[in-house]
Amino acid sequence: MTVLTKVFGTQLSLRLLSRIANTSVTKLTFKMSITTSDYGSWRSPITSKIVSESSVKFQEVHVDSCPENADTVYWGELRFDEGGRIVVCSQKVGEDKNTSWTPKDYNARTRVHEYGGGAIFVNNKVVYFSNYKDQQMYSQSSPDEAPQLITTGEKTWRYADGSFNAKTSKIYCVREDHSVVESKKAKEPVNTVVTIDPVTKQQFILAEGADFYSSPRVSPDGKKIAWVQWNHPNMPWDSTELWTGDLSATGDAVSNPKQIVSGTDISVMQPSWTPNNELLYIGDQTEWWNLYHVNANGDHTNLLPRDKETGGPHWVFAFYGYAVDPKGTGRIVLNSGSELGELNMNTKEYQKLDTGFTSHTCMNLTADGHVYCVAGSPTKFECVIRINLETKEVKILQESKSLDMDTGYYSIPEEISWKTTNDDVSYGYLYPPKNKDFVAPEGTKPPLLVQVHGGPTSQTSNVLSLKKQYFTSRGFAVLDVNYRGSTGYGKTYRHKLRAKWGISDIDDCCFGALYLGDIGRVDENKLCIDGGSAGGYTTLACLTFKNVFKAGASHYGIGDLEALAGDTHKFESRYLDNLIAPYTGDGIKIYKERSPINYIEKLDCPIALFQGDEDKIVPPNQAEMMYKAVKEKGIPTMHVLFEGEQHGFRKAENIQTALDGEFYFFSKVFGFKAADNDIKIPIANLK
Repeated sequence: MTVLTKVFGTQLSLRLLSRIANTSVTKLTFKMSITTSDYGSWRSPITSKIVSESSVKFQEVHVDSCPENADTVYWGELRFDEGGRIVVCSQKVGEDKNTSWTPKDYNARTRVHEYGGGAIFVNNKVVYFSNYKDQQMYSQSSPDEAPQLITTGEKTWRYADGSFNAKTSKIYCVREDHSVVESKKAKEPVNTVVTIDPVTKQQFILAEGADFYSSPRVSPDGKKIAWVQWNHPNMPWDSTELWTGDLSATGDAVSNPKQIVSGTDISVMQPSWTPNNELLYIGDQTEWWNLYHVNANGDHTNLLPRDKETGGPHWVFAFYGYAVDPKGTGRIVLNSGSELGELNMNTKEYQKLDTGFTSHTCMNLTADGHVYCVAGSPTKFECVIRINLETKEVKILQESKSLDMDTGYYSIPEEISWKTTNDDVSYGYLYPPKNKDFVAPEGTKPPLLVQVHGGPTSQTSNVLSLKKQYFTSRGFAVLDVNYRGSTGYGKTYRHKLRAKWGISDIDDCCFGALYLGDIGRVDENKLCIDGGSAGGYTTLACLTFKNVFKAGASHYGIGDLEALAGDTHKFESRYLDNLIAPYTGDGIKIYKERSPINYIEKLDCPIALFQGDEDKIVPPNQAEMMYKAVKEKGIPTMHVLFEGEQHGFRKAENIQTALDGEFYFFSKVFGFKAADNDIKIPIANLK
């Protein structure tokens, strides 16, 4: 059945159309139609190729540390159609053309903490970056010149979170030394804060002894340095310490190290200096990550006490949540929850900056009054934008994706909450099915895909994502869950996952799906779930330990918590101590109890597994073990191993296969015909 719904180019609602049909109007010109078809079978122009190709992911944004060079902004683009290579790009004020700096045989990506970030910084029109292949640091004077090696060539040393100080003419960064592991002198790499002379290549250690370091920042006068450090088993969102020290005249030695902030369950991050050499940092002393100022007397002041968070969890380096005016006006720009704002630290006056976006990260502020950041919204892809603080003009410099797509295919998320266990509340975004060309048969309800973010100490946002729209435009509802433990809701909510990973997150996903079924928004017999990394673990655990979902897809997910505890990288090697228990004594029993791989007999619904064969964070043998166990039980299952992929898929062709493969899998499980999906991947035990 086809229902005509567009009259003279103006789209009409079905209710209005029915009223027109009962009038004497008989001569209408129609331009397009709406077809009635089952949920899941809708044809959509949002293909997996459109999702992955000609798109980028912004890694970081920087301005020149020399205020006189404030007319150019630089950013890193992860280009999916170039195999996930990260390219440094720039744009100058007054020009619309973007310039690519990184030659084809280079990749501006560091592997410090494996997750990286902070691979790029700029000083005096020179771009400095860490190169992925050899993990060395290079300088590049212009887009047309070849990068020059400025480190020693020691390939077991990795560098991140660098900055250049004009007073000392030195680079300050985090170094991660893997030589001690290769020589078997230590079980894990050694992290330090170092200074590098870009001319002589000499390096000196400034801070050592802690397990982890981040954000080494030197004061404008070159006399002090600040940094953040923490130790196992803490993660940077648990308990961290802020330190300062006096720099020597040469800038390559530290004296009088002093601990500025510390304490159990106090998370501090992202220190920086005002132009008059006073310290700023983000801390959660008052429940929320707020911005603090330390004056010359050592007094700490919360500059903007709000029940909203500035910044976010330190998974990667260089994602600063605020920036200071280098002219010394006291003006600061910062993200506060979903908004961008301007704060005067002298008068404490604050005003929201209306950018038209709902997400703002990677803050930069220049002496000429321009703000640069990455911004996104439910209807706009992430962009690098520039805001003129005087005129409030917002200019898009680069879009992560440029797509001429009718918004009639986009589902706008609803922020919802629901009751969960222990009289708690969980949160998420609900994306209803949306496709301007289709409606479902009357009386039917859509299948629901619950999506679980990674981390698990992370959060999902409502920024436009074609991976979600891929499903909603085909007739699925999507619930993107911010389960207990997610960031963005304060420290108490963030800590609710302590010792409860594999319990609270599972409950929140299951209760969210059941809630939507109870209120009639989705078909309670067609509930499915997917997730990547830690979200993949929650997916597998939901399917194994609960009887709520009918199918699921795990992307580089964890099936065996014991294997993860014994075979992962340094940054996360003690992460589970707080999320589950220390891996000793009775704690080992808990790991076994919460590992889906040990309870395959409880699993009675289909699973698809997608995995990279070079994943150092979640080893690929976990997906293989889960696949074999499910297959032997006779349950429909799919296993796709991507060659050359690490943790998170970066190659466009693999992203396409994973997306199309998951939807194909659900179509076979739920028995609908997936339109425009030509992929054919073997599904074991499919009848």
